[in-house]
Amino acid sequence: MRTCTASITLATDGLATTSQLAAAGCPTSTIADRCRPGGPWQKLLPRVVLLQTGAPSHRQRLRAALLYAGEGALLTGVAALSLYGVRAVGGRSPTGAVDVLVAGGRNPRSLGFVRIHRTQRPCRGLPVEGLPCAPPARAAADAIPYVTGPRAVTALLAELVQRGRCTLDELTGALRSGHRASDPCVARTIEGLTAGVRSVAEADARLVLGATDLPSPLWNPNLYLLDGTFLARPDAYWPHAGVVLEIDSREWHLSPADWERTMARRNRMTQHGLTVLSVSPAQLRTNPTELLNALRGALRSGEAATGVVTGAGHGVGA
Repeated sequence: MRTCTASITLATDGLATTSQLAAAGCPTSTIADRCRPGGPWQKLLPRVVLLQTGAPSHRQRLRAALLYAGEGALLTGVAALSLYGVRAVGGRSPTGAVDVLVAGGRNPRSLGFVRIHRTQRPCRGLPVEGLPCAPPARAAADAIPYVTGPRAVTALLAELVQRGRCTLDELTGALRSGHRASDPCVARTIEGLTAGVRSVAEADARLVLGATDLPSPLWNPNLYLLDGTFLARPDAYWPHAGVVLEIDSREWHLSPADWERTMARRNRMTQHGLTVLSVSPAQLRTNPTELLNALRGALRSGEAATGVVTGAGHGVGA
């Protein structure tokens, strides 16, 4: 008995289903006895046993949710996105819920800390830290109803594309199949991402610029020299006037090395005839007038940089 239990514990993070325990030679009466108050085991969910005392770890809660949902279940929503390392979700659900995706033919119900999502289009799971997860785009679609506020939605979707977790097409497809694309906030975010926006600050800037008569810039274009050498990927660029807008966010300049790289990139752009303007996200939100006035002047007096060309598509990174 001890040998069987030890092997199950090692394989499943200290968790087992009652069926697995029975297959390992543990009678139903013994399982019930060990799960009584004060016993060495505890039932976390129907048919799911934690083979230890004390509170389960976060990972054990994730594993328990998968065991409860059954074969083929995948972590999704915030649970999966946190394993992918998506910063916008903040690590885990604030309610403690664990979202699990199951194929339409299966019928577990949401219970306790497990929140069930169903799909008629099963997707291939991706192992992340030993746990099966829905692809990032699908996980984002399942997370959207529990993300608070339009800025948080933009932060989540923009990070996925910016950091290469999924393509914009994959994200749009998942949002449509999950019936999320019609949400006004999601639709605005996808519109901005399609235009090239890759952050909340850039979405704010696009909104500010869109309310003026200023021409629309290219967002996150790849700039090259005539010999094909990559120059930079500025946040916004007006090619007819050779004007660049950079949005200085502390999130991306947390270390001296980050800041030095930013300064070197701006110096390169200036050396090749581009006019570089900077603004902070806070200035965009509270006092955009100064930026708009500077932009008007730069666009009136600027000339296209003859030694710089734009490349196709929007890149990831900087």
